[in-house]
Amino acid sequence: MRNWYFNLVLDAPLTEEQSNTLDHLDRFNDGRIGLAERPGYSRFMCSFEAGTLTEAVAEALGFFEDFPGVLIRSVEIDHFDLRHNDMATPAVVPAPPPVEAAPSAS
Repeated sequence: MRNWYFNLVLDAPLTEEQSNTLDHLDRFNDGRIGLAERPGYSRFMCSFEAGTLTEAVAEALGFFEDFPGVLIRSVEIDHFDLRHNDMATPAVVPAPPPVEAAPSAS
């Protein structure tokens, strides 16, 4: 097990209603996930202990089950997090192109 550092970027800034809801969700107050906001941008900075980064992200996403209307746009690992995570280089793997059906033999 190790600590993984990453950001969950929201698709939009939190609304006032969502901010009020967040204030009453105890699971967001245990120190593993924290809100960072700036004009037009909201993200949650995360530090989760898990065997893999995928497991850590999945656990963090579970925090949002009772947080209506909040959508995660992306998971980001910045250069500081890459260093903390002992990842030598950033890796971005684009989605594969859609598979086209092979032409049928006539």
